[in-house]
Amino acid sequence: MIKIGIAGYGKIGQLRTSILSERDDVTIVGVYDPIKPEKLKSGIFYASFDALLEADLDAIFICAYNTVLAEYTTKALDRGLHVFCEKPPAMKVEELDNVFDALKSSGKVLKYGFNHRYHYSIMEAKKIIDSGKMGRLLWMRGVYGKAGSIDYDKNWRNFKKYSGGGILIDQGIHMLDLMRYFSAEKFNKINSYISTSYWDIKVEDNAFVLMQSDNNVIASLHSSATQWKHKFLLEMCFEEGYLNLDGILSGTRSYAPEKLIIGRREFEDITFAMGKPKETIISFENDNSWNLEIEEFINAVNGNGEIKQGTLKDAFETLSLVQKVYENSEI
Repeated sequence: MIKIGIAGYGKIGQLRTSILSERDDVTIVGVYDPIKPEKLKSGIFYASFDALLEADLDAIFICAYNTVLAEYTTKALDRGLHVFCEKPPAMKVEELDNVFDALKSSGKVLKYGFNHRYHYSIMEAKKIIDSGKMGRLLWMRGVYGKAGSIDYDKNWRNFKKYSGGGILIDQGIHMLDLMRYFSAEKFNKINSYISTSYWDIKVEDNAFVLMQSDNNVIASLHSSATQWKHKFLLEMCFEEGYLNLDGILSGTRSYAPEKLIIGRREFEDITFAMGKPKETIISFENDNSWNLEIEEFINAVNGNGEIKQGTLKDAFETLSLVQKVYENSEI
């Protein structure tokens, strides 16, 4: 039985707790949050993170403000705990130096929560790409947009002292991670512009990014909090066709439906000369991404596998990309 602590009991901390509570191989023995939750089992609340670390734990889920993620991860690893940390891994890549050292010294498991990689449409697209059937990747175009809400400007994610940035580091980071994941490219040339177009906040509500890799793969991203509807779309064009990831399932299903559209280049066939190639559309009705990433973490803690997605290296590379976008837009 793995004894687990939860650091941060907001929306995501409660979601992680709910999923973990359904398992029979773990038990939650402690919860820390700056504000004591009203509905929490008696005897498991801790008034500080350091106090939680002193509890009888094997592993910890860190679901706190971005500003403390690297610090908490380092402390937990130094304490000899396995760590599951939400994205982003830190506000700045420089904060991860201590995490690398702590992970190496501890020999423990560290995983970051990039759950989009565990969506069934994402995994199916990755299998197709890895098969080589689509040929060389040419370009990628992504849009990840939020509808906003009446209290959007009051969310902690829009206060730089807690989050480190706005919509890009909150949501756009997932799309950048997927672009890295699918392309296996390192994007070194970046043109970007971030803006605060509508919301009364001190961070960006829109980010426009254009990137180029050393292998001449071009990728563009628009991460937006002024889309006025939830939207997820990632288009990828290859030598032999294209893959479109249109929609992604969530708890509210507001980004649904989740579809993978597969098209083949057909201009040699006069039947399809008008630019309307045959498409295969696969629809996905279930989202087990949160469960699957926790399953990988628990298996690794038990010595039954290793962390394949959400490694420290992955998190570092994705955050580096986010940081370059911010830095580039300030020039």
